[in-house]
Amino acid sequence: MVDFFKRALSIFLCSVSLLFVVPSVQAQNKKPKFKVIAFYTGKNDQAHISYMHEANKFFPKIAAQYNFTYDSTTDWSKLNAEFLSNYQVVLFLDTRPEKPEQRAAFQKYMENGGAWIGFHFAAFALTPSAFNQDWDWYHEKFLGSGQYASNTWRPTSAVLRVEDRKHPATKNLPETFNSSPNEWYRWEHDLRKNPDIKILLSIDSTSFPLGTGPKQHEIWHSGYYPVVWTNKNFKMLYLNMGHNDIDYENKTNKTLSYTFANKTQNQLIIDGLLWLGSGKK
Repeated sequence: MVDFFKRALSIFLCSVSLLFVVPSVQAQNKKPKFKVIAFYTGKNDQAHISYMHEANKFFPKIAAQYNFTYDSTTDWSKLNAEFLSNYQVVLFLDTRPEKPEQRAAFQKYMENGGAWIGFHFAAFALTPSAFNQDWDWYHEKFLGSGQYASNTWRPTSAVLRVEDRKHPATKNLPETFNSSPNEWYRWEHDLRKNPDIKILLSIDSTSFPLGTGPKQHEIWHSGYYPVVWTNKNFKMLYLNMGHNDIDYENKTNKTLSYTFANKTQNQLIIDGLLWLGSGKK
């Protein structure tokens, strides 16, 4: 009789333990909130390549922490309707699509409610160059910036001012903060005059002079420079960050600064990504 009760008690305790184990397994295998695909080229400028490798380490860690999936590819032919239907957010880490069918697929994806984040060189266009401004929808309508106009040099940190602290991407940011070192871009168009563009961050005047030269025109002493913005007609963010400092002078190509080594700036990227992944406009 004692053995019978021992066996019954053992079975009961095992059953109870299973009740607690099963939910834990389910939690580990829960469905991801959204899926992200990053496109990149990784061939233009060691500073961009360094940042791209850094990004492909940063985003998988964030994906695991916030329960979304992150894939990346250098195959721009995958920028088609069938492939994109598997993802809720697209990233352009360092460049843009060049072929007409890829561009058409991306435009349709965005016009049908897709989401996008572009970094630094993803907005670059200059005619004549290897990246001519030959895509009006993207540079004129979607980004609103037009062509690249100039940049600072060397890559340096800037004080960034948050212009809209109520936006989902900026809600956890202070009024101003110091960025990671970056090569900052100036654009053809004044985004303040575009009613479709909402500027979220700009370079604060306390940053000037910005850049170290040696060329004097690459040191900014005044002016207004937006660095993060969204187009109100799309689920999108453009961030000018994405250029690490590299030891070119000594020909070591050693990385001297890191884009994702800044906690506050990372919060902007994380919150922006979670906002876009949520599906909310």
